[in-house]
Amino acid sequence: MPDRYIKKILEARVYDVAVETPLDEARGLSERLNNRVLLKREDEQPVFSFKIRGAYNKMIQLSEAERQRGVIAASAGNHAQGLAMAAQKLGVNATIVMPKTTPEVKVNNVRRYGGNVILHGDAFDAANAHAKELVEERGLTYVHPFDDPDVIAGQGTVAMELLRQESGPINAIFVPVGGGGLLAGVSAYVKYLRPDTKVIGVESSESASMHAALAAGERVTLDQVGIFADGVAVAQVGQYTFEVAQKYVDEVITVSIDEICAAVKDIYDDTRSICEPSGALAVAGMKKFVEREQCTDSTMIAISSGANVNFDRLRHIAERSELGENREAIIAVKIPERPGSFKQFCSDLGKRNITEFNYRYANDEDAQIFVGVQLTPGPDARSELLSDLKGSDYKVIDLSDNEMAKLHVRYMVGGRAPASVDNEILYRFEFPERPGALMNFLSKLGGRWNISMFHYRNHGAAYGRVLVGLQVPADEHDKVSEFLDDIGYNYWEETDNPAYKLFLG
Repeated sequence: MPDRYIKKILEARVYDVAVETPLDEARGLSERLNNRVLLKREDEQPVFSFKIRGAYNKMIQLSEAERQRGVIAASAGNHAQGLAMAAQKLGVNATIVMPKTTPEVKVNNVRRYGGNVILHGDAFDAANAHAKELVEERGLTYVHPFDDPDVIAGQGTVAMELLRQESGPINAIFVPVGGGGLLAGVSAYVKYLRPDTKVIGVESSESASMHAALAAGERVTLDQVGIFADGVAVAQVGQYTFEVAQKYVDEVITVSIDEICAAVKDIYDDTRSICEPSGALAVAGMKKFVEREQCTDSTMIAISSGANVNFDRLRHIAERSELGENREAIIAVKIPERPGSFKQFCSDLGKRNITEFNYRYANDEDAQIFVGVQLTPGPDARSELLSDLKGSDYKVIDLSDNEMAKLHVRYMVGGRAPASVDNEILYRFEFPERPGALMNFLSKLGGRWNISMFHYRNHGAAYGRVLVGLQVPADEHDKVSEFLDDIGYNYWEETDNPAYKLFLG
């Protein structure tokens, strides 16, 4: 089997449309991980993904009769773009069945290359079943996105390039895994030429079909597949790809959504390019491997496999990246309901910065607050935070791994004030964002009036933004502006804001 794939990879026709992508050193990651980290930049392909390699290599192998019938494929997006571009280059009609959940940027790019797009199902497997139905109905030529020797050989040219680009010892190569085409091509080629180099697949924990298959010793079908990393959302790996992986892959690592988001940020910091979630899998897996093995001074390569991400997803990715890097903890804390308790809590945090603070008055005794806290680097930082707070007699619940809390509750904390809250006025503040800024704000605000609502989130901008509800007796309203002017921050009164009256007042 290896000889068969090596010959196919060496003879693969990919450079009519694909380019040889660079192998760049990720200096920031290298410094942080104490290893030499290289990124194989497949996000720089014409379709922003490695998939053009396998798609074109398969297309060029088809007979004239097969091309004349037109080609069809199912794809979550990247294979679709590669096949559409290959078909346009060769003058072949292409029909692509894509899940309805496919990011719009991928759908639009397929159409730009002249592909006929059919949206069907919620994930790859439903789209794939429909594509095979159309093969029977219309006599189209089916081009599988991963489970085909010619597709595998096309993807294997990634390994051919990176081994030529890095002639020195390579400790490990990390490869994103969906159906397994890239993993199969890379592992077959690398193990043939450099058997001592580890080849490690990386899957999203929401779609870990290769990990499950290797553990079971046979291909399995997942009951459910998450689509956050849509490019690898596959319920069952291919037959050809599984056979290769069984022989040549050292292991498969699974990573969480938060870890993927952190890897997107890592790649951005080093390259200024924005990978899609599946494109950042290899970096996420590499970081997990280094932490587990405590290896240093090694050369490691991660394949940055794609950059087809909808712009509107970036907000969610950015929100979760700090959690994935273990640089932030999300906690629920009970503090006394009395003036000055916010300030005392911030003081008890020590030098840790607050990244988020959500609170709404509930009763006269206790305040339940939702807090984000910046952590210092290190695996024990979160447990140390919890231990310190509990040592100061706070009742604390760690919500950092609570998916509902991170997705929904953080945006819903608050609601309308109970009937016992009266004389509430609302102010929006803006202040320079710097370490200790929130503590400074609370110190200046002091305990003159009771805080009945508080919302703050550090967005990494130049200015911090805070929304505060204060219980101020009617005869002291005229003193508030004078007091706030002395604090020196920009502020606006929002008591008459309709959004406040509808949802918070």
